[in-house]
Amino acid sequence: MGARIAYYVFVFPISLLPMWVIYGLSDLLYLGFKLIPYRKKVIRENIQRSFPNKSDREIETIVNQFYRHFTDILAEGIKNLSISKSELTKRYQVKNPKVMEDLYKQGKSVILVSGHYNNWEWLISAQNFLFLHQAMGIGMPLTSKFWDKKVNQRRERFGMKVIHAKNFKEKIKEQGDTPIAILTLSDQSPGDSKKSYWMQFLNQPTAVLFGAEQMAHTYNFAVVFYHTRKIRRGYYEMELTLITDNPATKGWGEITEAHTHLLEQAILEKPAYWLWSHKRWKRQLPDDLEALRAEQRQKFEERFR
Repeated sequence: MGARIAYYVFVFPISLLPMWVIYGLSDLLYLGFKLIPYRKKVIRENIQRSFPNKSDREIETIVNQFYRHFTDILAEGIKNLSISKSELTKRYQVKNPKVMEDLYKQGKSVILVSGHYNNWEWLISAQNFLFLHQAMGIGMPLTSKFWDKKVNQRRERFGMKVIHAKNFKEKIKEQGDTPIAILTLSDQSPGDSKKSYWMQFLNQPTAVLFGAEQMAHTYNFAVVFYHTRKIRRGYYEMELTLITDNPATKGWGEITEAHTHLLEQAILEKPAYWLWSHKRWKRQLPDDLEALRAEQRQKFEERFR
């Protein structure tokens, strides 16, 4: 009951306000975070570990820049519930759409991969009209069934199909020969360190989800990394990088290494725009890492070669 009241009385009505008012609310929230910092210990530790050569003053600057950006992302996320197609088209653009257009002409489905960098919510809503491919997004449901239903209904209003990670295979099969583009955010902390791909990321050993690479090899999907840059407040531009249009030519780990390093480059370019508040490095480095890697490689070779 409380979730329904919050949505219909507060959150959705706020989303109907003009952008200048939305950003005014973001400014107020930023001031609130300066008084009562949200997850500051997690944010600061993540940044310190990722940039060990930066001074305390430089770290604090990134922390403050993150809060400034984070409150805008929260405000834009609320606006996403009602933002119009014309407004999204104006505020979220693609620098080099020909990458996706060429793949569509070849009848090639795509895994569109990146991380929680800049405004991913506007992309979820806009993807189906930005590209010719049928847009699909894989994710885990929210804890609240009401919020999960409402948020995904709004995400899907321009044609995106939000699918659960547990039933994505049957949803892909339902599309038949229609070229699809599956949006994946691959920077979450994996649930199992033994099933993760381990690599260096932001100056530390990191467990990376292997799902995008495995899906590419299973379905022979192209893999495209997208880098969303903030042009100015409320305006974003996506740049596409084709990692491969033929996964069979890539060895174990190559696709994962490629898209993770591209995300790392984006973060190094503008550190404040990544989601430092999530506990990215929760998984312990396995003691038997080399044996694990050898086992993973063998299973990969047996399945895909």
